[in-house]
Amino acid sequence: MQTLRLSNISTDIRRAASLLRAGEVVAIPTETVYGLAANALDEVAVAKIFAAKGRPADNPLIVHVLSPEDATPLIRPGVVDKLTALSAFIPGPLTVILPKDNKVPSIVSGGLDTIAIRIPAHSVARALLHETGIPLAAPSANRSGSPSPTCMRHVLDDMDGRIAAVLDGGECAVGVESTVLSLCGEVPELLRPGAVTLEQLREVLGEVHVAQAVLSPLREGQAVTSPGMKYKHYAPKTRVVLLRGGSEAFAAWCNTRDCMALCFAEDAQYLRVPCFCYGSSGDYDSQARLLFDGLRTLDESGFAPLIAAHAPDVIGVGLAVYNRLLRAAGFELVEL
Repeated sequence: MQTLRLSNISTDIRRAASLLRAGEVVAIPTETVYGLAANALDEVAVAKIFAAKGRPADNPLIVHVLSPEDATPLIRPGVVDKLTALSAFIPGPLTVILPKDNKVPSIVSGGLDTIAIRIPAHSVARALLHETGIPLAAPSANRSGSPSPTCMRHVLDDMDGRIAAVLDGGECAVGVESTVLSLCGEVPELLRPGAVTLEQLREVLGEVHVAQAVLSPLREGQAVTSPGMKYKHYAPKTRVVLLRGGSEAFAAWCNTRDCMALCFAEDAQYLRVPCFCYGSSGDYDSQARLLFDGLRTLDESGFAPLIAAHAPDVIGVGLAVYNRLLRAAGFELVEL
């Protein structure tokens, strides 16, 4: 099919809304990454998302709504207070997993009895949700397993001809997918780190567990309870190896191999291989914003058969960056 290129003017937002109400799939901007949106209550429309992405059916989708009130019909009665308790982060880059209402199609939840709810902050996404008046299932707008898209060009690289339209909202401010927090157990559990950090969540909620799958592979047969938990994810075609250590050690490892480097600004002076700097060693916000663009840029360059990625610290947003790189590398980690 022909994929329409739509701008963020009001007439194009109305056009995108019309396509979504008609059961089509439209790529939309959010503050985190671009999402592949369809009517969350239309099983046929949601199936088009899975087809476009090549996404496994057991991988649940995140449903985007405009407000906690709009989430109420989608979740089990009596639990909306758990969502409103997180008002400090809503709207924003936070997804909350709650018990779902039976009206939510099983295809959306990956066969689970829960639903992942997000209330985005991006002005274009919010305008579109207001215009459509429907909840939108919207995983990242990339082919399944590849780096997520943070601009319209990335979306078209993966989805041109596979979906009805792309709604341009500029470059994403955050750059990594939303934090996913489960509120289904006695203690809140972090399933995927993001820009709403573990430290911030603990300030509001007190105790928050971190799922084993954040820093380790899923156990054999373990259910996927959140997007981004698959063993290998966010990965370019080029093999990725994650390295942890100082700048000189990182450069020494890279300089003796046929590789490219996803590096910190401090590393560049030592490197003699093609590189993409995705921020300084302590600038986790920059690392998150540039991570997927860096992986895509190096992959497209084809300069070498290997990308060596310098691992950030696992604090703040750095935990989200480290989590994405671990999966991009298939957990291939080198301690320097």
